[in-house]
Amino acid sequence: MSLPQRVTIIEVGPRDGLQNEPGTIPLDAKLRLLDELAEAGLGVLEAGSFVNPKWVPQMADSEAIFEQVKRAPGVRYAALTPNLKGFERAMAVGADEVAIFAAASESFSQKNINCSIAESLARFEPVMEAAQARGIPVRGYISCVLGCPYEGDISPQAVLEVTRALFAMGCYEVSLGDTIGTGTAGSMATLLGVLLAEYPAERLAVHCHDTYGQALANILVALQHGIATVDASVAGLGGCPYAEGATGNVATEDVVYMLNGLGIYTGIDLPKLIAAGRNISAVLGRPSASRVSRAMRI
Repeated sequence: MSLPQRVTIIEVGPRDGLQNEPGTIPLDAKLRLLDELAEAGLGVLEAGSFVNPKWVPQMADSEAIFEQVKRAPGVRYAALTPNLKGFERAMAVGADEVAIFAAASESFSQKNINCSIAESLARFEPVMEAAQARGIPVRGYISCVLGCPYEGDISPQAVLEVTRALFAMGCYEVSLGDTIGTGTAGSMATLLGVLLAEYPAERLAVHCHDTYGQALANILVALQHGIATVDASVAGLGGCPYAEGATGNVATEDVVYMLNGLGIYTGIDLPKLIAAGRNISAVLGRPSASRVSRAMRI
């Protein structure tokens, strides 16, 4: 299997990475992070989430972020929008694209958003209609594609069914989320074998958590299957709520280091990326969770 010549990294740290942080992160620190990530060469930044602030207090300033961020040329600023109200809020402040999310596990869907998979997809139909009317790209996320904290292993067929639904609704890309990080190179290969029989690699992305230390191995398997879009979080921001003390999102720095070693182009300046990760980690009062950042003396 040949590797892609270039990979697009979707930087999810400012949203997925920060949303579960306790306390209040200053708006200036969030804006600085976005500026530094853009300066480092990240072309897609997930900048905020237009959810009910009662449920995700850390994202309550998403309007202010989109209004005040210095838009870097060529950079797409994306937002998570779980419903039509969230979509309208995102549009009011100029989000370039939006994302919706579903689960491959019925139990996780019920526990996470209090509805079935089918009901969650139905909720997104007004969002998709509004986005299509305005020409706004919509990305789809699927959580628990390689394991669920309640059901254990998830069948590739269950993931395929949700993938079909998201594409049928009009998503341009589906990101496959190993939400609890239990996936392995073997289970990732099995899943991709099923999905790639029906959809081209260009329409799929991977979103790997490193809870069990498997994220880079799983990403490498995805690359070997032609996947060329990878979600990652600077400094490994974003813990895993199901494994106390475990890291959640794979660190962008570690992914870039691996891609550099494979000769795959990303357009990302690793030293600048490391600096951005160290700066936001300092604000949070802890060292960066990136292995590369900890190892490199720059």
